[in-house]
Amino acid sequence: MIEEIEISDLGVIAEATLPLGPGFTAITGETGAGKTMVVTALGLLLGGRADAATVRSGAANARIDGRWVVPDSGIVAERVVEAGGDIDPFGADGEAELTLGRTVTAEGRSRAQVGGRSAPVGVLAELSGNLVAVHGQSDQIRLRSRSAQRDALDRAAGDELGATLARYREVFDRWQANKAELETLTRDREARETEAENLRAAMDEIEQAAPQPGEDEQLAATAERLTNLEELRLAAAGARESLSTELAEGDDVLALMESARRSLERVVGVDGSLQPIAEQLQNLSYLASEAAGELSSYLASLDADGSNELEAINERRALLTTLVRKHGPTLDDVIATLERGSARLLELDGDSDRIDELTTRVENDTRDVEEAASALTGVRRRTAERLGAAITDELSALAMPDATVVVDVEDKGEYTRSGRDDVAFLMRPHAGTEPRPLSKGASGGELSRVMLAIEVVISASDPVPTYVFDEVDAGVGGAAAIEIGRRLARLAQHAQVIVVTHLAQVAAFASNHLSVVKESDGFVTASSVTRLQGDDRTAEMTRLLSGLADSDSGRAHAEELLDLGAETQMIG
Repeated sequence: MIEEIEISDLGVIAEATLPLGPGFTAITGETGAGKTMVVTALGLLLGGRADAATVRSGAANARIDGRWVVPDSGIVAERVVEAGGDIDPFGADGEAELTLGRTVTAEGRSRAQVGGRSAPVGVLAELSGNLVAVHGQSDQIRLRSRSAQRDALDRAAGDELGATLARYREVFDRWQANKAELETLTRDREARETEAENLRAAMDEIEQAAPQPGEDEQLAATAERLTNLEELRLAAAGARESLSTELAEGDDVLALMESARRSLERVVGVDGSLQPIAEQLQNLSYLASEAAGELSSYLASLDADGSNELEAINERRALLTTLVRKHGPTLDDVIATLERGSARLLELDGDSDRIDELTTRVENDTRDVEEAASALTGVRRRTAERLGAAITDELSALAMPDATVVVDVEDKGEYTRSGRDDVAFLMRPHAGTEPRPLSKGASGGELSRVMLAIEVVISASDPVPTYVFDEVDAGVGGAAAIEIGRRLARLAQHAQVIVVTHLAQVAAFASNHLSVVKESDGFVTASSVTRLQGDDRTAEMTRLLSGLADSDSGRAHAEELLDLGAETQMIG
């Protein structure tokens, strides 16, 4: 429910506060005073398109702020929190206060606020569907939409359709998912078969080669050694000869160290400090002898003819290089292909079984969808008959006594998440004529009354928190206008109702009467909003009836209408 709206510099309205609250609020005023700006302001708060032309002449921007009372949990509260805004809980009835704001600059730029925080304008539009239903001149087009007409029918069906639609959507979503997977598998079958053949060939090639982790690095090291075999032999032999020569005429390291040790041992008795040095020479002799032995073993291990081994190693390296190039980028990846390939082959080879399984599922799902859609159609057709009759009864009292509304439900042969039904609201303007779509069979004013009739009928089972009607009384007067007022009052028993009207017969049934007042100082014209009570309300009603606020006959009629409205509210 909208508690209050504040408007500044919007159209002719300089500053205005609209105290709204529960029940039926009527907004009246002289032509040109800016009554429609109230609907424009509300449209901006609900994410409507911003237009620089709506900014008051000379002002930098227009500003609209709205204060709502909403549940402290649920769809609206959750979306506000997601957008970074806050709601302020109060009382013990699970209610909270929500503020929405919109600014439009003279250049046409727009900013929005949700729950005290800046937010995209789209968030306002998302919230609007759960806050307000606006029926104005531009919004009448919405009723001409087939989807909007189906939504209206579904709202009238209430819980019965809700359960049936939930069941249908469950089987429909499953059907669509299975169909999509089946189509993908069938469409890609040839490509997947080719992938399986290539994978088998690759795995056979890798298994035959049987590469080992790190083998390529080991082979590279061995090939490097064999390629430089002679250089290794000469270096090792030279080092060994230097340490220990077998030629009698040469002095080697071992012989020299042994000679040095003996020379020191002959005099250690004279100077004991030479003993450690003699022991060091002894240890060095042992180490040199051991190194010489290891070099002999290394020389023995070198194959005098390593060309055959090198050729075999290079062939193996070439094979591994080919595997890496085809299945790499590394030898570890090649080896991993065997493990991953096995799992992938199981998946690919299972396609045929999966296709058969999905084919059976889709066939079963198709039958389930047909049955669920038929049940949905049945609920809609039963509701359509009741709804058409109820709307027709309402229209009879809204100055359209000859009009008949028919809600047609036909099988369009195409399944969507909403079923397979094509819903059309048709109107027969007069007896004996063929029902025609509302867009062709109803004028703008008639369409407004049709919308009012629909909302009155539906509101008992599925009310919207707030209804806003602009020009709902276009083209009517007298008794018909009184009936419009009565029905708006009835609708207000279930929801907040805000009506912009120029008829006293409608305004008389309001529990809250606001007047848009235009004032001018000869240079600047500005409008404001005033809540009317007592004599002020009677004077406004008199003006609406006769054009003169002080007409005695008009005043008497105004008082009579106000009494009728008060009596209706008490009965309601």
